[in-house]
Amino acid sequence: MPLPAPFDLDAFVAATLAEDMGGGGDVTSDAVIPADARFAGVMASRDAMTVAGIEIAEAFFRALDPDVAIERLVADGDRVVAGTALLRIVGRARALLTAERSALNTVQHLSGVATLTAAHVEAIAGTGATLLDTRKTIPGLRVLEKYATRMGGATNHRMGLWDAAMIKDNHVAVAGGVAAAVARAVQAGIARIIVEVDRIDQIAPALDAGATHLLLDNMDLPTLRHAVTMVAGRVPTEASGGVRLETIRGIAETGVTYISVGRLTQSAPAVDIGLDFTAI
Repeated sequence: MPLPAPFDLDAFVAATLAEDMGGGGDVTSDAVIPADARFAGVMASRDAMTVAGIEIAEAFFRALDPDVAIERLVADGDRVVAGTALLRIVGRARALLTAERSALNTVQHLSGVATLTAAHVEAIAGTGATLLDTRKTIPGLRVLEKYATRMGGATNHRMGLWDAAMIKDNHVAVAGGVAAAVARAVQAGIARIIVEVDRIDQIAPALDAGATHLLLDNMDLPTLRHAVTMVAGRVPTEASGGVRLETIRGIAETGVTYISVGRLTQSAPAVDIGLDFTAI
């Protein structure tokens, strides 16, 4: 699957390498490795994982060695077992060593997000509910992290503040109530109006005022079922707040349309991936 737009891969790679090398370059490799030395290497999983970021990893090596030979052995979205070879690389030793950490950091993090996402998707399989990500992303990495959730099988929620209104409790407090807040969004001509409700008595006012999507926040299972029954399919419903892998199946079985999980991007542990080189 192609990387998301808009995403400037060359700029991301250049900025990441500049952060790592600073103004002095890779002093270790330059001092220890002969300029004409060549390496062959294999990047391999050490954990079972869902792959994300392979194309980006390749770009780091190509940025420092345009003549590098890379054989891609898996694709983003693939589920692999521990010990699976992901990439084979042959090129200039100094360049490959300099790019190694940036490449590994990126693919380990994004694959960690994809792997955690895939576990949540598997947990709700067959319920009819769809898993959503959130805006709880590392600043500067939102596009990539949301790409990784898609590789794990989730659907992207809002990409930012611009693509839908999401009226939450603080908006409601200042606007003077759910109905007043929604009415203002309708008057502004916003097509998608997501409204957070944490009480049953907020549902009717939100719908009557023009909400197009209800976010049912931090409700227990009986309350979620009641809310879904009240909405009766008039708009999509989304369960949110404190969702964990061990609780998501029960939430999905209440009949909600969506379940949003912040921890997919906020708390995903990096997977273990190694890169071993051999001089040639």
